Amino acid sequence: MSAEVLAVQYPGRQDRHRDACIDSVEEMADLIFEDVRALDDRPLAFFGHSMGAVLAFEVTRRLEEKDGISPQRLFASARPAPSRRRDETLRTDDAQLIADLKALNGPNSGIFADEDALRVILPAIRSDYKAIEGYAVSPDTRVTCPISTVIGVSDERVTSDEAEDWGKHTTGDFELMVFPGGHFYLTEQLPDVARFVAKRISQ
Repeated sequence: MSAEVLAVQYPGRQDRHRDACIDSVEEMADLIFEDVRALDDRPLAFFGHSMGAVLAFEVTRRLEEKDGISPQRLFASARPAPSRRRDETLRTDDAQLIADLKALNGPNSGIFADEDALRVILPAIRSDYKAIEGYAVSPDTRVTCPISTVIGVSDERVTSDEAEDWGKHTTGDFELMVFPGGHFYLTEQLPDVARFVAKRISQ
C-alpha cells in the first residue's frame, strides 16, 4: 500500500510568511476544508499535531456534515480533547512567550538566539495562542470516523486523562498510543510513528 502525504502550511510561516496570520480555529478550518474537498475521491486520513489536532477535528466535522465524507482515521497528536480547556492565555510579552516556547523543548530551540528570526515567528505563535484560547466545543460534539490519539509520555501539555477524552468525540473506534518523549516526541520517534500511522490506515 502507498499513500500520498500532503502538508498544511499555515499563513504567516515559512514560505507563507507574508500572508496574514489567522487567529481563529474555525476560520482556519474553513479554509483547509475548502482545499481538502477539492481533492480527488481517494480515501483520506488526517494527522494533526498540537493545534493541528483540533484543526483536523474541525475539518473532519465539516467533511462529514457538509459532504458526507468521513476520513479513514483521525490522528490527534499532542493535544487535549477538544472539550478539555486549559489555561492558554494569550502571551503579549515577548519574554514570556519565548520562555513558554523554550519550556516546550522544541526541535528548533536554536532559533531563540536569532532575534531577527524571532521577530518573524512571534506574531504567528501569538495567533496560535489566540486561536486556541478562543476555541471551545461541547463534550457531545462528535465525528463518526475512528480517532487515534498519540502523545509523548512526558508531554506536560497533555495528560493521558485529557488525551483519553478524545474518545468521547467519536462514535467510531478510539485508541490512545503513547511514545517516549515530550511535546515534540515526533522529532525522535518519527519512524515509529510513521509505521504506526501506516499500519492503521492500511487496516
